[in-house]
Amino acid sequence: MADHLEASVTLPSDPASVSAARSYVVGTLAEWGLPSDTDVADTVRLIVSELATNAVQHTFGQSPTFTVDIALHHDEHLRIGVTDSHPRFPKRLPAAVQQDNGRGMVIIRCLTAECGGRLRVRPTREGGKTVSIELPWTVQAAAVPAVPAGLPPKP
Repeated sequence: MADHLEASVTLPSDPASVSAARSYVVGTLAEWGLPSDTDVADTVRLIVSELATNAVQHTFGQSPTFTVDIALHHDEHLRIGVTDSHPRFPKRLPAAVQQDNGRGMVIIRCLTAECGGRLRVRPTREGGKTVSIELPWTVQAAAVPAVPAGLPPKP
């Protein structure tokens, strides 16, 4: 595989774009060798959903679009970032049991850490921000399809 692969898509800040972002990332990663029916692909799907949802919901109409960037460095590190033009950084909210939202960053942080990765939030030159995750690229381990609950793992 190449030493460095990159892909990017810019989408309108609209709820329908969350699904488009998820599909774009999973499709791109499948082209790069990560089958879409693995646990890692499911984790990435959820992380991208949360990142894109935050970009749509928490920019309060001040970011008409958001951009999803994907980069694979030397078959070792996968970086996925979502950039919007809203200047406010995400805040960890106290998530009361009765709240319907407010847990996105906690979910992203936990899933990323579980995979041995890290979460970063950086300002952009234009005054917005990029929320990104970096994960180890372990296609060999990730290529094992997810096992449905109740079934023994494949040998």
